[in-house]
Amino acid sequence: MNLDLTKRTALVCGSTQGLGYASAAELALLGCNVVLMARNEEKLKEAVRTLDQAKGQQHQYLVADFSDTAAVKSAIENFIKNNTVHILVNNTGGPPGGAALTAKTEEFLSAFNNHLINNHHLVQAVVPGMKAAGFGRIINIISTSVKNPIAGLGVSNTIRAAVANWAKTLATELGPFGITVNNVLPGFTKTVRADYVIASKAKAANISETAVLEQLVAEIPAGRIGEPGEFGAAVAFLCSPAAAYINGINLPVDGGRLGCL
Repeated sequence: MNLDLTKRTALVCGSTQGLGYASAAELALLGCNVVLMARNEEKLKEAVRTLDQAKGQQHQYLVADFSDTAAVKSAIENFIKNNTVHILVNNTGGPPGGAALTAKTEEFLSAFNNHLINNHHLVQAVVPGMKAAGFGRIINIISTSVKNPIAGLGVSNTIRAAVANWAKTLATELGPFGITVNNVLPGFTKTVRADYVIASKAKAANISETAVLEQLVAEIPAGRIGEPGEFGAAVAFLCSPAAAYINGINLPVDGGRLGCL
């Protein structure tokens, strides 16, 4: 199986911690030059230092806050003037919880910009280089809510579904150029975001976070919460040459929790 990504460059967003960092770390193990993108420069510097360089890679970072779409657009446009991005991993923190009915219009617009618009700017910037290279991988880290909406995450459910359909459309448009577009859907994994969801559920139900965690684990056939590295490995595989014929899918990495295909 060809998993070699030597001499390929991957841009991974939201990559100083959690699923973004785990994905970057796995890509580095396959030989990628990794470019981390996030808002905190000190955390970016530290994350870059920890990435594997056994194959002589040179890792770097870009500073941009995803709440500022113009800053994200400017950062990637400046970078591609002298670089080709072969792999793009779109990832950013999810919107706050709450019911869809009571959500403010501004919450939907903010989430739409943070997720879909930023993703779109990044894709538009990197696709010409992918086309020229005859190789491209675009991965969107979204949510299992695109298959089964999650209670209490009304804005997130709405926007994640929009990203999933945008990605499926792109998969059709870009497939002829050797570029694949896939979505990877995390289940409950040991991340800051999962901690937030657990805390929110505990507060809403007036029970302990331990009780919420036990309830969640009881719903997972694997019998445990996932590790970030397990998720990152799935992302890295979809970016590899071996995954060239996998395009336009939603891949859950959730220990079997989803009750649908």
